[in-house]
Amino acid sequence: MKKIKIEFPNNFKQNISIQDVNKRYLNFSKQELEKQNIIVNIAGRLIFKRIMGKASFLVIQNIYSKIQLYFAEKNILNNQYSEILKNLDYGDIIGTNGILFKTNTQELSIRCTAILLLTKAVKPLPSKFQGLSNQEICYRQRYLDLIMNNKSRKTFNLRSKIINFIRNYMINLNFIEVETPMMHEIPGGGLAKPFVTHHNALNMHLYLRIAPELYLKQLIIGGFEKIFEINRNFRNEGISTNHNPEFTMMEFYVAYFDYKDLMHMVEALLSTIVKKFFNKYTIKYKNFLLNFKPPFHKISMQNAICKYCSNISNTDLNDLKKIKNIAKNFNIDIKNSWGIGKLQEKIFSEIVQSYLIQPTFVVDYPKEVSPLAKSKENDPFLTERFELFISGNEICNGFSELNDPKEQKKRFLKQEKNKKLGETLFMQYDANYLLALDYGLPPTSGCGIGIDRLIMILTDSANIRDVIFFPTLRKSKKINI
Repeated sequence: MKKIKIEFPNNFKQNISIQDVNKRYLNFSKQELEKQNIIVNIAGRLIFKRIMGKASFLVIQNIYSKIQLYFAEKNILNNQYSEILKNLDYGDIIGTNGILFKTNTQELSIRCTAILLLTKAVKPLPSKFQGLSNQEICYRQRYLDLIMNNKSRKTFNLRSKIINFIRNYMINLNFIEVETPMMHEIPGGGLAKPFVTHHNALNMHLYLRIAPELYLKQLIIGGFEKIFEINRNFRNEGISTNHNPEFTMMEFYVAYFDYKDLMHMVEALLSTIVKKFFNKYTIKYKNFLLNFKPPFHKISMQNAICKYCSNISNTDLNDLKKIKNIAKNFNIDIKNSWGIGKLQEKIFSEIVQSYLIQPTFVVDYPKEVSPLAKSKENDPFLTERFELFISGNEICNGFSELNDPKEQKKRFLKQEKNKKLGETLFMQYDANYLLALDYGLPPTSGCGIGIDRLIMILTDSANIRDVIFFPTLRKSKKINI
């Protein structure tokens, strides 16, 4: 008998997908399927085969689902049963034609009349029984992770659904989705070290965006009142379980809203997501049971420090000499440019933040660390700003926008002064943004939500790399192909 030639044909057409077969026919009885005589053309990756003489059981899968194939010599034309079987290996992508039926154990299956090898897997898959548990391989070869690990497939499917839900949620609230540049002349909208590139034709340096904020507010100046962008940002900083240099955020801006209105919006959005996908307000993350039922807890930054750090009072936190001593006792490396506000924020982020497990809004951030936020009317030291923390992680940051161009200019100049004093993270002076403010930014509030960190919590993932298809990694050894 002539050996079957291994080829890579491109003429196989599905008339239904694996997931649709399971969705439509999984609950059909054995008798119902026999009566209907449903013929399917279907394809997937071979992940299991059991040879039983003149009959075999195979299992194929795609990213969503899997199905069993019954492959018997009596059903195959041209006596090619054994030759086809010889050429099938785990990992091969095959197409099949057959009739749907249920086995005696009530498993939905396909009685195959033809099997076609569509793509040969030249490299063998990891052992089915040992699985793929090496995280380094999972991150570097995500395709293997997705083939072998059902949890990863579920995680990334859920990620996609959540992002689509967020987009539709915002559109249903009459927000307009917009796009802003990813390459900026000046890095702005956040305090972070940027990636730098060079445009040859214009002979100028450009920066990958650290945030879209300043462009989005220019659109509010232009007349839009409710806008959002699901965007990629880039920050040239450290890598950790909660940080990736390239990450996804949603930023949204609303004219005639203040920061309190935004907190209500964030509460509603996150609680709706949890209820939608888990049918309850509580979810497990690591060793915690998180409750997303609104209202979320709210606390000021100073009160949070006093609550979680013993023997510290609000008076201490507003005395420069005393707060410096407090920071030194916590082994915080103090810089000359830091005032009371920066010291408060540093103590909070390094000592207190990890205690905030349940969804908690921290409000009343010092002006010193909030150069784009509007000051509080009754206390100009503080701003109308909040951050949401869940399981010790910052999930979102929002504030009433500073729309006074003179005050914004003073803040930018203060940041430039800090740069000269040795501060490495500062907001650069942006003349174009100040020009836009001169034309009038209406009372506006804006918020950024970290999508990757939110997905981590909603999928019970301990590492941000588990929820990003292709995370940034150290340079790997040469791959042999």
